[in-house]
Amino acid sequence: MATGDFNFTVKDREIMYRLIISQLFYDGHQNLAVSLATAVKAHPACSPSDRLMKVLHLGLREEEDYNDAQKQALVLPGSGVDLEFETDVKSISPDAFQYQTLYVTSHKGPCKVGIFHPKGNLVATGSEDCSIKVLDVNRMIAKADETEESEASKSSKEQMESHPVIRTLYDHTAGVTCLDFHIASSVLISGSTDRTVKVFDYSRSSTKKAQRSIQEAYPVKCLHLHPKCDWLLVGTEHPTMRLYDVTTQQCFVGSNPKDQHSGPITTCKWSMNAKMFATGSADGNIKLWDGVSNKCFCTFSGAHSGTEIVSVAFSRNSKYLLTAGMDSMVKLWELSTSRCLIAYTGAGTTGKMTTKTNAVFNHTEDYVLFPDERTTSLCCWDSRNAERQPLLSLSHNNCVTSMCHSPISATFITCSDDNRMRFWHCRSASESI
Repeated sequence: MATGDFNFTVKDREIMYRLIISQLFYDGHQNLAVSLATAVKAHPACSPSDRLMKVLHLGLREEEDYNDAQKQALVLPGSGVDLEFETDVKSISPDAFQYQTLYVTSHKGPCKVGIFHPKGNLVATGSEDCSIKVLDVNRMIAKADETEESEASKSSKEQMESHPVIRTLYDHTAGVTCLDFHIASSVLISGSTDRTVKVFDYSRSSTKKAQRSIQEAYPVKCLHLHPKCDWLLVGTEHPTMRLYDVTTQQCFVGSNPKDQHSGPITTCKWSMNAKMFATGSADGNIKLWDGVSNKCFCTFSGAHSGTEIVSVAFSRNSKYLLTAGMDSMVKLWELSTSRCLIAYTGAGTTGKMTTKTNAVFNHTEDYVLFPDERTTSLCCWDSRNAERQPLLSLSHNNCVTSMCHSPISATFITCSDDNRMRFWHCRSASESI
């Protein structure tokens, strides 16, 4: 007889009943134990034992670990970047110039940040108008295929059910600067210049306000959830990095003041293996921190010619760190040797940037993407050899302030001071056009 993924034999059932009988004897329930032993014809007689309790305890721990692994497991395409092995790897993902805009959403103010859910099914955007939008990826793709006639034929209920924007959240009193999704539950965390971190439950359509809030002493500039979502990094205008327990909201800081930055923290990221995290600052330095002791173990001083660090991002294997600075440069650092391996050049031909924006890997880590401020186009390089690819015009009417690539598919979003978020997608051969 099958139960879940297990096939129990008669022998298995006999063992299970004997364990129950022994546990009942051990716990002092003799009458129940004798009745059950008689009913199942247990032979030989069972002695008192708490083995069942121990097996149950081990099984529950195993189940919990399995569930955690399932929640964290993401089927990521491609092998990812790893320069220790073959560098002449053929890309399995499309070039950036092949992407096209499928959907555009607007805020009432500059759109400052956009992120994908780790599973790639949702997008969230934040704006200086204090609002946050949560959008469904499949609905945005489907919307591009709809004609005006099919849209007009829908009832108001059908239009609402197919609309890409599934939630609009309002609880900040100043501009939203950073966002992150919880991987295992319907939770979105946001930071703002109003000096608060908000925790939203977007599972209910009636949700507008945050269910929890963390009050900071300085404007919040960046945040990032631990891969298992039990810790939250928060960077503010203050140079001290904060680490919050997500459950208790208790704040921790490093024990050595000399570990801290000397300027506002502008970016922070956990590695995917959770063994470390990286921070970047207006002081021009990048720091690597131990994920357990919360101590800084490496500093890249003046990493981008001393200019402000705009973004940091770990490779999947946690061997490399992709960084961008206000010097218009993107760099790939090898963490085992603490050195810059590759500099991706050609963006920002006018020199230093005036608008902050971030660099990202695509979903296979075959390419590095970075918006060019002067041309409002997307620069793309082969991540392994820095070969420059054709530019993609991003069609924004102002500077791009944030971009994020889907972790699972050929899809990315760009956010701009023109108040818009553009959803970009490259259709595969199997998708209808």
